[in-house]
Amino acid sequence: MRDLVQGLAVWALGLALALGLPGFAWKAASPPVFPWGALGPACLAVALLSGLAPMLAWIGGPGLADRRSLALLEAPPDLLWAGLLLALWPNQWGPPGLGAWLAAFLAAALPGEARWLAQAMPGEHPFPLAWGQAATRRMRRLVLLRLWGRWMAARLPIWLTATLVLERVLGVPGLGTDWMTRVAVRDRTGLALWILVLALLWGLSRFWERETA
Repeated sequence: MRDLVQGLAVWALGLALALGLPGFAWKAASPPVFPWGALGPACLAVALLSGLAPMLAWIGGPGLADRRSLALLEAPPDLLWAGLLLALWPNQWGPPGLGAWLAAFLAAALPGEARWLAQAMPGEHPFPLAWGQAATRRMRRLVLLRLWGRWMAARLPIWLTATLVLERVLGVPGLGTDWMTRVAVRDRTGLALWILVLALLWGLSRFWERETA
């Protein structure tokens, strides 16, 4: 209960800061139209990432955090993945769209998120490894179910801002660009709505965590 109250206080502070954002834009600018077309691919990206990363952590266990091959995939920044995609994109396909953005986002985020979860998992030697593979996999599943809510709540804002680089490089209007544009034009109402959406997702993740306890 204490953690819930503290979390709500933080989100309330963020909402107050968004509504009371000081100053004005340096030039007259109106808030952008919300990119509704990016909402579906963004939800798909989050759904795929929230399923694939725990699956990789469940298969590899905590030892996945020490895999050098995974660390090498995690190291390149989003800018490099976007540039590589542009270099390999066939000209006859036209400019990259939201599908290309989705592929670049998963390539950039999935290795790091799998390692994030693996590092948060407890050690398995000598137990539950001594109890056999079935017990080990069951323990991993229970641990990941407990971690899932906190992981989603912690990483969603980071994913939102990380997409900005991919969207700018690929020329795709997305949620990260919308967020930063509203910051630039001091759109207090739009920022407040963003804060409320993120707070709602955080609350849902907390509810899911209690359900899996």
